[in-house]
Amino acid sequence: MNSLKWVVMVLLSALIVGGCSPGKKYERRLNRELSSGIRYDSLFMGLSFGMSSELFYEHCWGLHRDSLVRQGSANMSVQYDLNEELNYPATMNFYPVFFENRIVEMPVRFIYNGWAPWSKELSASKLALDVKHWYEDIYGKGFITVSHPMNGDAYTKIDGNRRITIYVENDLYVWAIFTDMLHKMENDTLSAAVQN
Repeated sequence: MNSLKWVVMVLLSALIVGGCSPGKKYERRLNRELSSGIRYDSLFMGLSFGMSSELFYEHCWGLHRDSLVRQGSANMSVQYDLNEELNYPATMNFYPVFFENRIVEMPVRFIYNGWAPWSKELSASKLALDVKHWYEDIYGKGFITVSHPMNGDAYTKIDGNRRITIYVENDLYVWAIFTDMLHKMENDTLSAAVQN
């Protein structure tokens, strides 16, 4: 009888731990938010999911004309200088992913301006936390820690269809990826159907 109790306790513990794992927490939150039917299309600086490429370029040209942004790295992105938002001056570069001429994802790359390999306070891991705290001020609390498939721990927040994921790329760069999860889920379902 004692061995039966032990087996039941082990199985119950496994269910509790498995149900509380970060992956399960993420899946539950994603399902809850997507089933809410609420859309959060707002990104930043007046940009949003669903914005056409023409409107994106026109909007960024207006931001550039007002000296709020400039041409980013390798002339392939929009650059915004962060002077007050984070603990140290930093730069963010962004350029959207378009699907059928509409923004469906917005990758944003951050770097502390004074970064050096010996400068621990300007490390990418500190920058990721700094970006997370800044985004909590803008988008609200609720970031959870999840395992990124290639870059270890990441912070993610899901509001309706909008997912924000922050992760460290290397010692230098941090990424924040805004994803329209409704588009991603539809696209993943379509891709799976085509493959079968």
